[in-house]
Amino acid sequence: MKIFVTRKIPQPGLDLLQRELELEINPENRVLTKEEIIKGMQGKDGLLCLLTDSVDKDVIYSESKLKMIASYAVGYDNIDVFAATKRGIPVSNTPGILTDATAEMAWALLFSVTRRIAEGDTFTRAGRFEGWDPMLMHGQDISNKTLGIIGAGRIGTSFALKSKGFSMDILYVDDKVNKILEQKLKAKKVDFYELLKASDFVSLHVSLNKETHHLIGEKELKMMKKTAVLINTSRGPVIDEQALVKALKERWIFGAGLDVYEYEPDISEELKKLDNVILQPHSASATIETRTKMAIMAAENMVAGLKGEIPPNCVNKEVFQKRPIR
Repeated sequence: MKIFVTRKIPQPGLDLLQRELELEINPENRVLTKEEIIKGMQGKDGLLCLLTDSVDKDVIYSESKLKMIASYAVGYDNIDVFAATKRGIPVSNTPGILTDATAEMAWALLFSVTRRIAEGDTFTRAGRFEGWDPMLMHGQDISNKTLGIIGAGRIGTSFALKSKGFSMDILYVDDKVNKILEQKLKAKKVDFYELLKASDFVSLHVSLNKETHHLIGEKELKMMKKTAVLINTSRGPVIDEQALVKALKERWIFGAGLDVYEYEPDISEELKKLDNVILQPHSASATIETRTKMAIMAAENMVAGLKGEIPPNCVNKEVFQKRPIR
């Protein structure tokens, strides 16, 4: 069987695939257009895609041989799962593996914003440091503050648990009670707006859907403390980026740390000019260990799916309960 890989992934994943399948890999280190993906899929049984690829209805229905879609990501909002399910095509993702790496990035952003790390680095490299100054680069304490987590799933839980050494009060918003956080951290499940008003740090860990699109806008930002820090390692459109720019410029909040953007890879030029925001290139899962494990998991999902088995991380298992519509 043949598969199309939209962009090179870590070699261990490719090695696993090549032992079982014939590969065609996009040789260019860039995001392919929809038309290029469709062209690459011609005559292929499987598609291994990235979160940057738009795998919509047009792509899914373009190749009659397609039997499996494996995503090299935990999120799959870029894939029309409904269309894939209708055609009887399994779709898989790579959950769990990137939990700690993403939670660690959220903490790195929190520290960087709160203690003005990037700003201080730029200041020092520019030769402006002239010795210890009692009024230089004031940031904020992190210990003994209130940490608000919006979305207490795998990553949100991991992020919260890593706060234990800082003696923080933990608030969270989620559809379900998180017994782990409540037992280990005495966390409190609260109303969304209560969390925004009470938290010193707000970290977003939700998936992107109709309910979470622009979850944080002008109204929500104005509710937050002027000393608050907002962290986003989930999906860019969860925050109204223009509202955030306004909030940062007018100092409604202390700062923000972002790994994702509303119109990624495009980023507001106004946002880039601000010194109270840390910008990362969607790299929360970018550790050698994590990205390698993601590659292997995506490959294992692909191989299983093309063998007619239920992939270990299938997101639409219902396709195995009914006859495919071709």
